[in-house]
Amino acid sequence: MDIIIKNLTKTYGSQRAVDNLSFEVKTGEILGFLGPNGAGKTTTMKAIAGYIKLTEGEIKIGRYSVESESDKTKRLIGYLPEHNPLYNDMHVVDYLRYMAQLQRLRTDKINDRIYEMVNVCGLEGEKHKRISELSKGYRQRVGLAQALIHDPQVLILDEPTTGLDPNQIIEIRELIRKIGHEKTIILSSHILAEVEATCDRILIINKGHIVADGTADQLRKATSGCECLKVTIEDADRNQAVKILQNIDSIELVDTVKDKPNSLEIQSKVGESSRRAIFQTCVENGWALTELTPIETKLEDIFRELTK
Repeated sequence: MDIIIKNLTKTYGSQRAVDNLSFEVKTGEILGFLGPNGAGKTTTMKAIAGYIKLTEGEIKIGRYSVESESDKTKRLIGYLPEHNPLYNDMHVVDYLRYMAQLQRLRTDKINDRIYEMVNVCGLEGEKHKRISELSKGYRQRVGLAQALIHDPQVLILDEPTTGLDPNQIIEIRELIRKIGHEKTIILSSHILAEVEATCDRILIINKGHIVADGTADQLRKATSGCECLKVTIEDADRNQAVKILQNIDSIELVDTVKDKPNSLEIQSKVGESSRRAIFQTCVENGWALTELTPIETKLEDIFRELTK
């Protein structure tokens, strides 16, 4: 089910937490929602979930308005907030049963749904424990289970892997990817490698405004603006190779690599590619070309550039 956000604005007094924000998330898409602290991520997710009122704008879940049809939209949404609000004195199964009842599941369907969530979220060995006895990783699994208990069409996850160890992060990431085949997911995280590995698309906001929207590769291309290559050449005098390569029309800059005498970093002119010309030049000069690979801009560098 699609999420459609048009001209979303939320103010707190004189402060605009979100300012005229518009975007869509398609059915079956996992959207990575990024931004520095205070950018408006959590405010936006709370607004989508119907937890806070909009100052201006409109949010629709499918054809239903979050503002005027909140009873319908809330049944379509599963929400895991950043600070997972669990009832620590309850046993896992009892907690999931309670959440299923709050979501108005049919009584004859609740046990089957709990069993399914226990299996999907990997809680089989923990289901009879008190939540207070669980590790951070299993508490996050319980949080995901409660968000999914009513089989929502939309899932909103605010920092779902906060405080988890690397193994737990991988497990939760795989679970989200599995769920994402069937649902529309908005995922917020400060772990950029996790977002890149998990999400189909990345949206970055800063000070309540969208500053980037696209796949990781699209963001790299838009930010770098030109092709950058790492080239390693054997059987060549480096200084001579630099001079010859620098004369190629499509090449803007040739730099040597410190401590790697056979390697060069080559920047092509905007809108051009130098790979074919480099290969042909190596053939003509009898050089052994052992590496010709693109240098990718890191997502962390893109994030810093757009939000500094």
